[in-house]
Amino acid sequence: MSTPHSDDTAALRPNQFRAPWWLRGGHAQTLWAGLLRTAPDVPLTADILELPDGDTLHLAWGPSAPGPVVVILHGLGGCARSPYVLGLLDGLTRYGMQGVVMQFRGAGEHLNRHPRFFHAGEIGDLEATVGHVRAALPGRRLGVVGFSMGGIITLNWLGHHGARADADLAITVSTPLQLGPCADYLASGVRRIYDRHLVRGLRQLVRRKQAQQPLPLPRDALGRARSLRQFDEYVTGPVHGFSGADDYYGRCSPFQGLPDIQVPTRMLHALDDPFIPASTLPSAAQLPESVSLEWSAEGGHVGFVAGSHPGRPRYWLDEAVPAMLWQGLAAESAPAEASSVA
Repeated sequence: MSTPHSDDTAALRPNQFRAPWWLRGGHAQTLWAGLLRTAPDVPLTADILELPDGDTLHLAWGPSAPGPVVVILHGLGGCARSPYVLGLLDGLTRYGMQGVVMQFRGAGEHLNRHPRFFHAGEIGDLEATVGHVRAALPGRRLGVVGFSMGGIITLNWLGHHGARADADLAITVSTPLQLGPCADYLASGVRRIYDRHLVRGLRQLVRRKQAQQPLPLPRDALGRARSLRQFDEYVTGPVHGFSGADDYYGRCSPFQGLPDIQVPTRMLHALDDPFIPASTLPSAAQLPESVSLEWSAEGGHVGFVAGSHPGRPRYWLDEAVPAMLWQGLAAESAPAEASSVA
């Protein structure tokens, strides 16, 4: 595994995360955060957003706060109650910032009305959510945070709109930038356990939607979808107008749009992420001045578990991301107790 050449001012630089002695390696970090983490108790307020095409989005507002507002996009298989989402909402509250989660169409407990659900290139839903939040809280500075699949959508939205993207700051976490190579990487070696877990959840989503209404799927599409690439070939493509997985990956990989991003954007990444091969990451020359890739040697996929003892884990993202947002969105300095993590 290669380490990017970096310094404190370069487009590539360390993100300051250090794995603890008791949880080393990408698989350990990923599995702990995904299976063992206890989510904080954060009250959520439901909000149904009617979309221009007649469908709906289910938003979830965190505790009311007077500061900047942050739109949060969860990962594939996640929802507003995913532990990493609740952890971020809890961190935002400590800074007096307002969080709101955009649940993808079909994610969580609520099925959307239309046959389609979510995919990596669906940027219109984020555009509608940002517009809704701006109207609800006019005059506030706004940030967007995307985890994994949510990061893909965030980057695609930012790249598509360029200077017209209506956000003041964006942060993405553990985000695949080249979808085809990442899907193939996930389907190889021990990483197949993650691939199968994700596909199991997606197949359940499709079965729920098939019970609701007919879907434009080939015969036995779900039976043939045993990997993420196969799911995108036989399900994501037909439902959302792509000719297959390669067409979907080619049109929706955010790597190609990175040079067009003009909103200040920080991409947080661990080099041992079992979902993302290091060969798919950009070089400094491939990043515009507005975008940085901030890496650590360890951290896994949406892991970044810290703490001096396994009985007292800390979740670095819950501390670092709110501090970065406060630093970029608020007029005054971040609170002293958290400013060191940014």
